[in-house]
Amino acid sequence: MRVTVLGAGQWGTSLAQVLCDGGSDVLLWGRQQSVVHEINSIHKNSKALGVTQLPDQLRATSSIAEAIEHGEMIVLALPAQSLRANLMEWKGLFTSKHAVVSSIKGIELQTHRRMSEVVLESLGLSADRIAILTGPNLAKEVVMRQPAGAVAASTSEKLASTTAEVFGNSYFRVYTSTDVIGCELSAAAKNVIALAVGISIGMGYGENTQALVITRGLNELTRLGMAYGASPMTFVGLAGVGDLLATCGSPLSRNRSFGEILGRTGSLERANAHVTATVEGVATSSAIIELARAKGIDTPIMSAVSSVVRNTISPEEAMINLMKINTGAESNHQ
Repeated sequence: MRVTVLGAGQWGTSLAQVLCDGGSDVLLWGRQQSVVHEINSIHKNSKALGVTQLPDQLRATSSIAEAIEHGEMIVLALPAQSLRANLMEWKGLFTSKHAVVSSIKGIELQTHRRMSEVVLESLGLSADRIAILTGPNLAKEVVMRQPAGAVAASTSEKLASTTAEVFGNSYFRVYTSTDVIGCELSAAAKNVIALAVGISIGMGYGENTQALVITRGLNELTRLGMAYGASPMTFVGLAGVGDLLATCGSPLSRNRSFGEILGRTGSLERANAHVTATVEGVATSSAIIELARAKGIDTPIMSAVSSVVRNTISPEEAMINLMKINTGAESNHQ
């Protein structure tokens, strides 16, 4: 298949390699001509992936018209908060024949929309032309071709299967789902929970605290997702606990790394200076909290993160507040 990846950052470039290795004809779009030239000339994207050697057959362009015209399938690997503006600008280049796959893990801050909803509203495509790709996929491990699993989700079983087939290769195994809501909420919320884990590590706390934050965070995510109609089984799969464990457990995770600096220094300014790439959990935390409030779901861990990144409480105050939460039967604790 002819596939275009929009976004030549760390994740977009990694996905382009995955697609090339699966046999697709891949064109990668990036804004910076220097990045495009480097990919085309020496098959590297040193800004995003250092010395990693990319497939010889991968091509890149800075022309959005050329990029969208090339692809039967368009893969989105752009920052969540700028997605709508970009798609509205490019809307005239898309046709009803395009399949659009979002690999973006976030919630739009202004509207509290999931990424597939942003695509639907911006491009006017039917829902059966939109899919998402998610799972425990740290870019720097993916480009090393280490075995990994992902989930392709769409309201269309046919598109979910096609997406899984296109992305699948010898080291990248893709499962299918029709639970778009559960997969997207998991993808967004795990970044917020990873910030909480990072904050606890930065404050000097160990494995017990991390286990508490991860497990209770998963509980919050599951209750939130089910309130919006998601399947509870999604949260014990790759899109749910799988992605949560990878993002919370790895120092390669931007969100965890950002949280660590924030927990260690108490300074948003220092965290922003150290982690210059997009940290989706920072903006997403406020949007997730609004989604939870709309359904009356209590999310103390994600709410604490939202308050810390908005600089309304310190990491120390957040931890004190979490330990004041009333406990009860774990299985039905709200």
